[in-house]
Amino acid sequence: MGLPSGVARIGVCIGSIRAEAGWWLDAARRLDAAGYGGIWSWDHFMGRGDRSVPVVEAWTVLTAAALVTRQATLGTFVANVMNRHPAVLARMAATFQAVSGGRLVLGLGIGGHPAEHTALGIPFPEASERVARLGEAVAVIRALWGGGPVTRPSPFYPLENAYAEPPPDPVPRIVVGGETPAGARLAARIGDGWTAFGDVFEARLPVYLEALAAAGRSREDQLLLVGFEGQTIEETATVLGPWVEAPRENWERWHAAGADGVILTARTEEDVRGLLDAAGRW
Repeated sequence: MGLPSGVARIGVCIGSIRAEAGWWLDAARRLDAAGYGGIWSWDHFMGRGDRSVPVVEAWTVLTAAALVTRQATLGTFVANVMNRHPAVLARMAATFQAVSGGRLVLGLGIGGHPAEHTALGIPFPEASERVARLGEAVAVIRALWGGGPVTRPSPFYPLENAYAEPPPDPVPRIVVGGETPAGARLAARIGDGWTAFGDVFEARLPVYLEALAAAGRSREDQLLLVGFEGQTIEETATVLGPWVEAPRENWERWHAAGADGVILTARTEEDVRGLLDAAGRW
């Protein structure tokens, strides 16, 4: 896969809920300097419980992070397909590639916070339609990244004589998030990679690989990322504990299980400091 070894195999998703932009960017800068291989952001607009808490918007802060980091890949973990028209997302991603020096990995999924959509008036159809939209969104993005003009029918995102200049260079990977068997199969068909959380990754991996083979696609061309994330600040600290205490051993365990990389969620300054300390133990 051409990925580096050691701590550079590990990415960090810096929590954007209950966070301030200044802290988020400083955490990104320090994690990048410590050698972590990826900096990621959630794609949310409001908190899940208390909706009034501060939230850092993903694409804005990632663009700012491109200016204060040097080597880490930067990406969404994962962008919600319902939050932006894919033609707009394709344009954003292409500009981001230019700003970041080609470091974008586009994580994309069907979304999972319906209350946020209800509050903000953003459509949130049934999962079956969101899956269909995700497939169409990836097709639209790839078509626009290939240059123009692009004309293609679509039940959701039709294009007519569309251009998106200049195309991104290099073309970013699209990593599809999929926790269910259907999600793993979809990622195998349309993505440049797949991501799922550690509690389902090993169970879904055979499903993903079977679908990948059925689609005539090569495992060697794919990027498989396993995520670790607690649902609360306290759970996150517990989940991070093994990665702080024994990072190399935990990486070797998940690499042997089939992962090309890991994404750890850090919600607090304590989480970030623990990961900075762990980087020195590689």
